Amino acid sequence: MDIYSIGEMVIDFIPGEKEGEYIRNAGGAPANVAIAAARNGLEAGMCCKVGDDDFGRFLVDTLKKEHVKVISDNLCEEAITTMAFVSLAENGERTFTFARKPGADMFLRTTDEKDIDDSTIIHAGSCSLSAESVASATRKAMQYGHHQEKIVSFDINYRNLMWKNEKDKCINAVHEILPYVDILKISEEELDMVGGEDNIEKVMQENELTTVVLTLGSEGAKVFFKGEVFSIPGKKVKAVDATGAGDAFWGGFLSSLLIQGVKKTSDITEEALRKAMEYGNYSGALCVQKKGAISSLPTRAEIEELIRSNAL
Repeated sequence: MDIYSIGEMVIDFIPGEKEGEYIRNAGGAPANVAIAAARNGLEAGMCCKVGDDDFGRFLVDTLKKEHVKVISDNLCEEAITTMAFVSLAENGERTFTFARKPGADMFLRTTDEKDIDDSTIIHAGSCSLSAESVASATRKAMQYGHHQEKIVSFDINYRNLMWKNEKDKCINAVHEILPYVDILKISEEELDMVGGEDNIEKVMQENELTTVVLTLGSEGAKVFFKGEVFSIPGKKVKAVDATGAGDAFWGGFLSSLLIQGVKKTSDITEEALRKAMEYGNYSGALCVQKKGAISSLPTRAEIEELIRSNAL
């Protein structure tokens, strides 16, 4: 398996064409990253535990239809899911109301370690920061993967959903995870989790982080690597709805590293990172053009054609 993604799936309830009608759309950052990898022709798996109900089956079926191996799809009454009820403004902008309900959640069993052994990249999302029991399971998987010399990727986002106003506890959770991380993705909004941009180099040294990618939205990103910092411009796309663009970017970024033959952290070079950033930028831009979410995650052929044509 190329990418083993650990995290929570989300059901977005998006308004339909008729008033009071909602369309279910499965997603969630770790799931989107796994699906993005699968659409790039890579072998992807996701570790999730699903509830014995229609919601749980819908989430697992979505993954399987997208050619993602579901690691722990045993049905469990105590499982939960996050549901996002989406409201669309006239200009297309969307707001979310989150609710936790019976359904699905990530869960790791010790018998799943073989899947980590067989993988190259272990990716985890923000469920790692949850106050729930799933956090310890995610940390265990990241720690195990790190000790097996796998590339461990971690994406800090949605911390307010996980911890609400318990900022100090969330920061502690981040710093418990960082020693097992090789590549960290962090947005401007989450910089306080690592003490601000000026503190990134110190955090990297303390935790032996190989790479930090600071995402700046349409402005691109800054990459911190081996004491150097270089900027990568973004691809400006005229679109309002950017749902899933960040996941498409990161799924494309990790996929590019694997396509380039990066198998361990010592294989990571500045050239490989620059290529991965370009690939990820085009992947995110395509997702935005196609209106975002799982159905818009691009394929390898689409990304490579866009890079060749340099249409953006």
